[in-house]
Amino acid sequence: MNPKIVIRNETDADVSAITEVTVAAFKTLAISNHTEQFVIAALRAAGALTLSLVAEVEGRVIGHIAFSPVTISDGSRNWYGLGPVSVLPAYQRQGVGKALIWEGLARLKAMNAQGCCLVGHPDYYRKFGFINLPGLVLEGVPQEVFFALSFDGQVPQGTVDFHEAFKADGPQAGAGDALPRA
Repeated sequence: MNPKIVIRNETDADVSAITEVTVAAFKTLAISNHTEQFVIAALRAAGALTLSLVAEVEGRVIGHIAFSPVTISDGSRNWYGLGPVSVLPAYQRQGVGKALIWEGLARLKAMNAQGCCLVGHPDYYRKFGFINLPGLVLEGVPQEVFFALSFDGQVPQGTVDFHEAFKADGPQAGAGDALPRA
């Protein structure tokens, strides 16, 4: 029997566990620049970590998801970026990431967010209703891995910019190339 997964807001006590989970989750991922933990820290430091949820089992943090504001060139407001989302390797493919995503999206909707976008694997994120929108782009990212989900039926058009914290490449925010991978 699988222990119960609890999804909750991060607390200050979770910060080091979130870092460990994030490092472990992306360690062997070839498409990663291995800077995701620095992105989360930079978002937190900038006050731009709008929603930060952890998944825990028996009091141990095993997963994390971050949502931060994005800007869209057409002026659309209240849109957020999903990512990174991380699950310890031993708990992957057991629904932890899916639970984090569903809960995060529900909480964004409850905050009256208009939509969410991300960079991620096409086969995975379509399950949640994310689609490729031809008129919405993230410069430097192939359209087939950039997804959006409108919560209100309004579809923005233009260029999306994730928070500057996604450029963090070390313990302090700096220039880098950390794409907002979910």
